[in-house]
Amino acid sequence: MSHVALAQREGAADIDLKRLELIEPIVRQEIAAKKLPGAVVLVGRGNRVVWQKVVGNRAVEPVVEPMTADTIFDLASLTKVVATTTAAMILIEEGKIRLSDRVATYIPGFERYNKGNITVRHLMTHMSGLRPDVDLGDMWTGYDKAIELAIEEVPAAPAGERFVYSDIGYFLLGDIVRRVSGQPLDELTRDRIFKPLGMTDTMFKPPAKLASRIAPTENCTPYGWPCEGPERKMLRGVVHDPTARRMAGVAGHAGLFSTAADLSIFARMLLNGGSYNGVRILSPLAVDRLMTPSTPPGERNVRGLGWDMDSSFSSNRGELLPIGSFGHTGWTGTSLWIDPATKLFVVFLSNRNHPDGKGDVTPLRARVATVAASSLTGVSPDLLLTTASAGRDFGPTSPAPTEPAAVPVLSGIDALRADGFAILRGKRVGLITNQTGRARDGTSTIDLIHQAKDVKLVALFSPEHGIRGVLDAKVASETDEKTGLVIHSLYGETRRPTDEMLKDVDMLVFDLQDIGARFWTYTTTMAYAMEEAAKRKIPIVVLDRVNPVNGVQIEGPSLDKAQIGFTGYFPAMPIRHGMTHGELARLFNAENKIGADLTVVGLRNWSRDQWFDSTGQAWINPSPNMRSLIQATLYPGIGAIEGTNLSVGRGTDTPFEQIGAPWIDGVKLAEVLNARNVPGIRFYAVRFTPASSKYAKDECQGVFMVVTDRIALRPVRVGAEIAAALYRMYGAKYEIDAAARLFGSSANLAALKAGAEPATLMSSWSQAEARWRLLRAKYLIYR
Repeated sequence: MSHVALAQREGAADIDLKRLELIEPIVRQEIAAKKLPGAVVLVGRGNRVVWQKVVGNRAVEPVVEPMTADTIFDLASLTKVVATTTAAMILIEEGKIRLSDRVATYIPGFERYNKGNITVRHLMTHMSGLRPDVDLGDMWTGYDKAIELAIEEVPAAPAGERFVYSDIGYFLLGDIVRRVSGQPLDELTRDRIFKPLGMTDTMFKPPAKLASRIAPTENCTPYGWPCEGPERKMLRGVVHDPTARRMAGVAGHAGLFSTAADLSIFARMLLNGGSYNGVRILSPLAVDRLMTPSTPPGERNVRGLGWDMDSSFSSNRGELLPIGSFGHTGWTGTSLWIDPATKLFVVFLSNRNHPDGKGDVTPLRARVATVAASSLTGVSPDLLLTTASAGRDFGPTSPAPTEPAAVPVLSGIDALRADGFAILRGKRVGLITNQTGRARDGTSTIDLIHQAKDVKLVALFSPEHGIRGVLDAKVASETDEKTGLVIHSLYGETRRPTDEMLKDVDMLVFDLQDIGARFWTYTTTMAYAMEEAAKRKIPIVVLDRVNPVNGVQIEGPSLDKAQIGFTGYFPAMPIRHGMTHGELARLFNAENKIGADLTVVGLRNWSRDQWFDSTGQAWINPSPNMRSLIQATLYPGIGAIEGTNLSVGRGTDTPFEQIGAPWIDGVKLAEVLNARNVPGIRFYAVRFTPASSKYAKDECQGVFMVVTDRIALRPVRVGAEIAAALYRMYGAKYEIDAAARLFGSSANLAALKAGAEPATLMSSWSQAEARWRLLRAKYLIYR
């Protein structure tokens, strides 16, 4: 039985109105906790509104205004389903768009950078692989510019592979609607949806005459448009979403304004098979298609077309409404959830980000939906079970999707070994490696190649820290006790293999662990070896290893040409590059026209979004002061400021997790940094005495860093925040200019000295990051 048919079944399902009165005190409790200024909550069933409550205030700044039932709210991402999804479905059922149509069919040029297979269905289910949003650091404006930026996007994942909630996907869908219909999205939705339904208070770009009824959000941020003029200071009737604001207020992902009463009409239209008061917006089958699970089997985030069903975003369903119901939220604090089985709908509208952007109604929306669901009486269990099993097999009577079995990641040496060392047979091999060169079972790459049949290992080469990774100074050449081979140092008198070192070598092999940061010197050792091998027409093989801090996230400024050297080989590379050594080798070889005879023996079973702790591999310290994944996570930012007169914890048990100096007040610094509310990290004051390195034997005060969310963390920003705080607190006593070699951008350091906000600095990196993302795309090996 279809969802629509279920929605049209007659049955007694009374509402306990006294129970609904529990909602108001829950909302008031959150208002008192400053989670929101006020809200309008509406509960309906079938074709009627059964309960509505107005709580709190519409505005608290600059003057207090009581909330009213007719308050107009910025719906934020509810735009996606109320406007854009519905408009797209109208065109689909008219045969003008097909779900399987490629986006590039409608938007020429979109096929660039492996986007040619992205379809309308992918956009509507957030399975396109496109990022959540375009870069906002560059102060671009204009609808056409947003589409141009989307055309230049490089997908974070192949189409259909994984769920990535994407505003880009939805403003592209809105643009397809515009191109196909010949009308801007705001005009089409007005003419085909809102005006016919009598939703008179639902619109994009509400006129000034309605301003007194509109719930304000917060002060305009520098990332949006427009921000000028005192009348724009508190956004009111201007869309809060910065990308939609730059697109002049009409976008497929955000920009719609509405009231609780209008949304109740919209919900009743869907529950009635696409019609309301005799006006048909969609066919019953079109409505049924909207709420049918449309994400691939096995995808943990279950979505219909546009609508959320059971995903990481669906907490507003509450605890009782069955899977099979559907809804959506908006970032400003809005929510709509509809259950076809019981014909219940819950509208929750707030401006939780008024006045300062710090509100949060995520738990509240869930509690409101739970109470609303608990008010239903006389609901047939058979009805719920039928709904739960409708469409794809999921729901409370089915087991939850399980995680795929963990498949161990195999490094390049494991793959080479599995292939019987075929590419090395008959060769005299020189091996660049250290203690990290090990197979999954712990056998060293040196031993494996030395023992390989028909392969002659003739020379060893060691990078910074030596063949065993324990030295923090120049490395001398030596002899390997086990093989009797000379170990040529590439971090001593020379950092490049010489004629003498390579005289008996007819194939070079590189096997070293990267850490994911530009100034990690093993990367330059690889590049220099490629250059020297190319000069002598010696083939080079890179045995790839994982990027331990994932291959997706990119962050930081590009490198000043004056800083190119052993700690920065390629100027376009941001500090956190998001590639593996094998991928970087491909990029260096092509972009720097090295001309090496290069072979990359790739990883097996690794995906770009994996961190080291999901690979099933054992951590081997790649250097004496890189002892854990936490330290590797922080390293791109803390390493970037290591050149200054700070200890970064070398000579202690926790390098790169703490910073300090004898002249720092650790308690004050922790207070200053925590007040910054930097995402993903907290700080507490510490005292430590390094046993070696900078400030050896001197007690330092400083801060210890606790990573609270490594996905939200932007480590390069953390480094900039620490540098900015120290310069504000201590002025020239903190030698910030000495960070230039590793941080890479003298202009950025000058901006920090001039008082620039680190967050603003971070936004200035977006252009370089975008250029890097485009450049690296053609050299990526892994998805």
